[in-house]
Amino acid sequence: QVQLVESGGGLVQAGGSLRLSCAASGRTFSRFPMGWFRQAPGKEREFVAAISWSGGTTEYADSVKDRFTISRDNAKTTVYLQMNSLKPEDTAVYYCAAVFDPSSSVYYTKKDKYPYWGQGTQVTVSS
Repeated sequence: QVQLVESGGGLVQAGGSLRLSCAASGRTFSRFPMGWFRQAPGKEREFVAAISWSGGTTEYADSVKDRFTISRDNAKTTVYLQMNSLKPEDTAVYYCAAVFDPSSSVYYTKKDKYPYWGQGTQVTVSS
């Protein structure tokens, strides 16, 4: 089992920045590719960013590319999502997710690949 706790959400003006954190506990954090997803009211949960357990490979949704950066610190068992140039359409509840995979370069973009999820953190971007 892996427990995930997100933090760092809040209210920010358009153009501002936030850094989300996802602290993991339980099984060994390394060997777990991680992902960030978000869900706006009335919409499906969508992929935002993913990172391999080694941190060497990453992937982003087109809507956040060049604005968001995913990273991880395996020693601190934490994954981060740095969000810059925020837009009102980024408003959503943001979730981190984990899946066990020992391949060092693998990441996943499909939410049904992830068995472990955090409770989410609200991000609201005002115009």
